[in-house]
Amino acid sequence: MRTSRRGPRAALLLTAALTASALLSGCGDDDPVSERADRAASTTSGDGVTASQESASPSSDAPAFEGGDEPVTADPSGDAALTVTAIRVGAHDDHDRVVFELGGTGTPGWDVRYVDQAASQGSGDAVEVAGGEVLQVTVSGVRYPFETGLTEFSGGPVAGAGTGGVTEVVWDATFEGTSVAFVGTRERAPFRVELLTGPTRLVVDVAR
Repeated sequence: MRTSRRGPRAALLLTAALTASALLSGCGDDDPVSERADRAASTTSGDGVTASQESASPSSDAPAFEGGDEPVTADPSGDAALTVTAIRVGAHDDHDRVVFELGGTGTPGWDVRYVDQAASQGSGDAVEVAGGEVLQVTVSGVRYPFETGLTEFSGGPVAGAGTGGVTEVVWDATFEGTSVAFVGTRERAPFRVELLTGPTRLVVDVAR
């Protein structure tokens, strides 16, 4: 009867084989967790914003909202012949935004101020607006729809989703070269006014 003996060479070969097997089993996942995490952090949404940016909280050193509660006015351009075609309300980090989109020629003027009572142009009839305060937005340099050939906004109150300061926007009317809307706010909060182009938009931001 023959007895099998394993010399030093056989022991070395066995040790090498076991080590190789262990290394191969560790490489079975060709998508390590760290690589998957890197890819997840750089995944973009439909608007090109990274997932990490979407979930990030606002920076504590972000600039404070710049605005006031006194009237803000500006004159229209000499060739202004515009019509308000749409009104939108949106929520941002530290303010709510009301957008008046306009079509036609030139650039509008505006008079934006808090008023004690919302009253309709021409008739002077009271206009019901939800909220503790009323911010009246008067757009100048406008024309009647039959003059511009554009369809004027004619919807009911426009409410914002998730807004903290603006309650609703109530459209009044166009009368003798001006269009008026009333922005209901929860309090007399600071606001600012900006004109954007492409398309032409009058923007009113109200601090939250």
